[in-house]
Amino acid sequence: MKVALVHYWLVGMRGGEKVLEALCDLYPDADIFTLVCDPDAISEKLRRHRITTSFLQRIGGVRHYKKMLPLMPYALESFDLTGYDLIISVESGPAKGIIPGPDATHICYCNSPMRYVWDLYPQYRAASGPIARAVMSLTAPSLRQWDVSTSHRVDHFIANSAYVARRIERYYRRTSHVVHPPVSLPRFAPAAEAGDYYLCAGQITPYKKVEVAVEACTRTGKRLVVIGAGADPALRRLAGPSVEFLGAVDDATMAHHFAHCKALLFPGVEDFGIVPLEVMASGRPVIAFGKGGALETVVDGITGLFFNDQSADAVIDAIERFEAMKDTFCPDVLQAHARTFDTAIFRTRMAELIDSLVAGHLRPVT
Repeated sequence: MKVALVHYWLVGMRGGEKVLEALCDLYPDADIFTLVCDPDAISEKLRRHRITTSFLQRIGGVRHYKKMLPLMPYALESFDLTGYDLIISVESGPAKGIIPGPDATHICYCNSPMRYVWDLYPQYRAASGPIARAVMSLTAPSLRQWDVSTSHRVDHFIANSAYVARRIERYYRRTSHVVHPPVSLPRFAPAAEAGDYYLCAGQITPYKKVEVAVEACTRTGKRLVVIGAGADPALRRLAGPSVEFLGAVDDATMAHHFAHCKALLFPGVEDFGIVPLEVMASGRPVIAFGKGGALETVVDGITGLFFNDQSADAVIDAIERFEAMKDTFCPDVLQAHARTFDTAIFRTRMAELIDSLVAGHLRPVT
C-alpha cells in the first residue's frame, strides 16, 4: 500500500510525535503531511521521511502557527493525497480534516478532539488576551462545525483511551477502537532510594491544575519540585519556600527526578497521560486526580492513589494517606505495570488492528 501519515504540526517531540514515530516504524516508506514543521525540533526518524508542509509554513512558520487556527482547515484541505491507499491521521489538532481519495482508507488515531474548541474552550478563552478572546468567540462556532463535518471523512477512529473514545462519541457521534499510546520505557530505571520531595512534571497549562499541588505543598511545607515550561508569575507567587521551579529540563534530568521523587502529583485531567507511566517505570508511584486517562493507567492502592476533588485539601489528604502506606508500593510491580504500555505493544496492536480495518474484518465498537 501507498501510505500517508498526517500530523497536525511538527514542532517538538511530545506524545503525538511519539505516536507518529511508532507509525513510521510500521510504515517505513510512508510520506508525512503536516501543517508546519521545524526540522531541528523533531527526531532523525521523522526527518528520514518525505515531509510535506502546508502554505502556513510560508506565511507564518513555526513561530506563529498557533495564531493561524482559522486558516488550518484550508491548509489541510489543500494537501493532495491522490493515489494513497491508506491515510492515517494523528489527531489532537485538526489533522483528520484532510480530503481522502474515494478509494483510500482513512484511519484517525485520535489523541483528543480539539480541546481548545470543545471541553477546554472556556479555560483557553479565559487565559487569552482581549484580542485573542474576540477572535476565538468569532471563529470557534465555525471551527466546531467544520470539526464535526470532517469526522465523516474518517472511516475508522482509534482513540488513545476510553476517556477520549467517550469524547469522540459525544462530539462526533462516532464509535472508536481503543489502543493506548506508546510509552518509551528503556531510559527509565529505579533509584536505590527515593528523595525527600514530590514532583509535578510536564508543560504547565491551566487544565493541568499545577497550582493545586503547589498550594498543597506550600501549606504543609512538603518539598515539591515542578518541572516544565509555562510557570507564570501568579503560580510562582502562590508557591512557598518548599516549592522549586526548574522550568524545562533535558531528558536525563527528567529521568533523574522521576526515579528520585517520593511520588508524582498529577492533579489535572489528561486524555491519557504518559508521564505517570514513565514515573512508574522509574519505580515511583503516582498520586492522581481520579478522572480522565489516569483511571486507565493508575491502579489505586497498587501503583498509586486517587483523590476525588481538584483542591489543595484533597491533595493534602492524599499525601497523608500515601505517607502512611508508602512502603507498600513495590518498584518491581510499578515497572511491570508500566511495561504493559510499552512501544512494542503499541506497534503490535496497531499493526493487527489496521490490517483488520483495511481488510474490512472489524466493525468499530465502543
